[in-house]
Amino acid sequence: MDKYLSVSPDEALIARDGTIKLHGAEGFAGMRAAGRLAAEILDALVPHVVPGVSTEELDDIVRAMTIAGGAVPATLGYRGYNHSCCISINHVICHGIPSDKKLKDGDIVNIDVTPMLDGWHGDTSRMFLVGDVPVKAKRLVDATYECLMLGIEQARPGNHIGDIGAAIQKHAEKHRYGVVRDFCGHGLGRLFHDAPEIVHVGRPGSGPEIRPGMFFTIEPMINIGRPDGKILDDGWTAVTRDRSLSAQFEHSIGITEDGCEIFTASPKGFGRPPY
Repeated sequence: MDKYLSVSPDEALIARDGTIKLHGAEGFAGMRAAGRLAAEILDALVPHVVPGVSTEELDDIVRAMTIAGGAVPATLGYRGYNHSCCISINHVICHGIPSDKKLKDGDIVNIDVTPMLDGWHGDTSRMFLVGDVPVKAKRLVDATYECLMLGIEQARPGNHIGDIGAAIQKHAEKHRYGVVRDFCGHGLGRLFHDAPEIVHVGRPGSGPEIRPGMFFTIEPMINIGRPDGKILDDGWTAVTRDRSLSAQFEHSIGITEDGCEIFTASPKGFGRPPY
């Protein structure tokens, strides 16, 4: 039986114990502010994601904007991670580490940011197209964005977590793409990662019931090839086993009485690329 707990902002700091937290108006206000800052950071990166820029240069921009916005990068120092965002290129599924590696014409890139503002986490990621990108890669990016939005459509009271995964899986597999199982969305708020887990495959009607006040991410990772991945020796970078292209989009949302609020929607209207 799934456990739910209505929490105040202070109680939202209770360590992850499997309980699904239900937040009130203060929580929504905190997540709204953190999510907007996260989206503004990704908006500001658009003119910088070009051939020849290094991923550590982009990481520097993310860190500077996060601090200027009155927040701190949640990833900086998280379990020994030493960067302000994750940048995943081409066949990297997620958790790509910024470095002196430079982007090339034709790359597709996911940038994942999580500013922590006044204790609340705004977690979001977005795909960027670098220069002239092949049609095959663009189609993957488009389908992945569609997967995200179809999943969000299912995020409403009375539905179940499995409805989100089922909608994503159906759309991805219609295109003969693989849905990554090794990583999933998650509850968040005052904690970076909390219950419930949001798996991007599933059966309609399965899993915890979706209730007003829940905060979580939906972040499908979709591969052109098989869904299988592996972690590189650095302990972070996840890549496709068959080296096929992978794409991901992520939003943080809050469940309302009649649907959901996307906390990390782009103020500039940048949904899917090109921006």
